[in-house]
Amino acid sequence: MNDSLPVILYVEDNPENRLLVRRILMVEDLKLVEAENAAAAMKIVQTLRPDLVLMDINLPEVDGLTLTARFREIPNLDGVPIIALTANVMRGDRERTLEAGCDGYIQKPIDVDALPQQIYKFLKQAKSGY
Repeated sequence: MNDSLPVILYVEDNPENRLLVRRILMVEDLKLVEAENAAAAMKIVQTLRPDLVLMDINLPEVDGLTLTARFREIPNLDGVPIIALTANVMRGDRERTLEAGCDGYIQKPIDVDALPQQIYKFLKQAKSGY
């Protein structure tokens, strides 16, 4: 992989979802780093500053909203977009993710055609500073 490619951290406990996103991003030439839980994700961000985080909300032990709040306290992650990628689609779920510090919200099931464009949109917004 090219080191200048955007690095996406995907925090997801479901191996099938990780495989799907890995396949989608591989085609798009995006570099993917995976964490299956909050502890693994925290370890990764100690040494890596991703360009974007895809955050599952329903993680075991520490949920994605709590992990997002923890990420927001890490100076190295300042300005890194965190996008909720979740099956939580009840009224108020989107608002809760945004209040927790997520910059966006993508619903599961994952739309394989739309996901790359959604990721590029968030990457572009982060680079332009809004």
